[in-house]
Amino acid sequence: MSSTHNLPAPRTPAHTDESDDWEPGAAPGILRKPPQSLEAEQVVLGTLMSSTGAAERYFEETLETGIVAEDYYRPAHATIHRAICRLRQAKEVVDVLTVTEELTRCGELAKVGGAAYLHTCIEAVPTTANGPRYAEIVRAKAYRRAAIESAQKILQYAYSEEGDEADVRSLVEQELTAIAAGMPGLSAAPPAVGDLYLDFVAELEEIQNGRKVGLTYGLTDLDAITSGMRPGNVTVIAAQSGVGKSTLALNAAVAAGKAGAKVMFSSLEMSSTELMQKIAAAEGLIPIHHLTRQGGMTPEEWAEVERLGRDLLKTLPLRVYRPDGAALHDIESAARACARQDGLDVLVVDYLQLVEVEQTRNTTREQAVAAVSRGLKNLSVQLECHVIALSQLNDDGMMRESRAIKNDASVVIKVERPDMNEPESPRAGEVDLVIDKNRFGPRATVTAAAQLHYSRFVDMAHL
Repeated sequence: MSSTHNLPAPRTPAHTDESDDWEPGAAPGILRKPPQSLEAEQVVLGTLMSSTGAAERYFEETLETGIVAEDYYRPAHATIHRAICRLRQAKEVVDVLTVTEELTRCGELAKVGGAAYLHTCIEAVPTTANGPRYAEIVRAKAYRRAAIESAQKILQYAYSEEGDEADVRSLVEQELTAIAAGMPGLSAAPPAVGDLYLDFVAELEEIQNGRKVGLTYGLTDLDAITSGMRPGNVTVIAAQSGVGKSTLALNAAVAAGKAGAKVMFSSLEMSSTELMQKIAAAEGLIPIHHLTRQGGMTPEEWAEVERLGRDLLKTLPLRVYRPDGAALHDIESAARACARQDGLDVLVVDYLQLVEVEQTRNTTREQAVAAVSRGLKNLSVQLECHVIALSQLNDDGMMRESRAIKNDASVVIKVERPDMNEPESPRAGEVDLVIDKNRFGPRATVTAAAQLHYSRFVDMAHL
């Protein structure tokens, strides 16, 4: 939701900290509480004053909701918020002590209830991770109050019988436009195609001249057919268990990282150690079983691991996220933190069916998985990154637990190995990447070599 400070501001002369029953435009003697949540306001302020160290990202995520001082119902809370923002603008540490000092400097500490009230706000925080959610609640309440104020202005003017019909219509249009401007995505009219044309032609020239292409998957034929990985899009890599979808996704993540892309690999299935073993095997051509058993490494392989650390892994822009739980909001939070700190070009989630979302009693499993898929699609657009989402396949080749996964994807790659059920197959060691959906080109099948003892897939031409 965009900031509500551009909406008609509630009239506040009679609104004090001791009078929480004030209503904008209410007739004298009529008391009715406008929409507000003082508890949520306390949690937001408490989050901003206690998000330090490992929890620092929640400070930024809370402010990224667009919350401003004018969104608070209680004036004391607005005063505290302004003090926090002044400290942030001055690049000072924000905690209860520095906020206390800032309020004291401005002569406002007593007005907000003293240092004891700042501690009250901190004690109201259930967990700093929820700060952004409470900020949205505060902003939603502020928006409703602004809507009430606009409606009261229209009512008062209509009852007054001042002006003519044109004046009434003008006021109604003005107030409703101001309200609509505070809604998400409606602050301005979308651009016309004429406005988009010059940017379109410039980008088209970049593509045609080979200066702008999608990020590589690490396989030449796959890149050619799909045009690589593009910001704001989702690739679903789907397969039955044990076929190698995690290997393909990790190969793509490393390939993109080696090309300079900022990548985050979120694994709900493998540990960080297992991921590092796979990377070392694929990049160092070390049999994976040598890395996983006692005494399996030769001196030459140890030397290769040391070389990888020095020449590749030390600078590879790839982050591995192993969440404590499996909640979608945890993955989103970590992705936003990466985007703020270094930028984020590719996000890999392994895998969809393990990600959890909040469910009501009436939510089906299919709806829950669909919510995860939609959430990752929205995240790719918000962060302008490419998302690779892994998915399990049923025996019939359908996405497990939700058909919405395919709908949200720009590219769907089904991984099939001819030798899975037929070890003596003449195509042993090959893998078919069946492009079942492709918004950027034709559906096709790409055949690659499955060197799973090295935990990698490679182009057939590179054998």
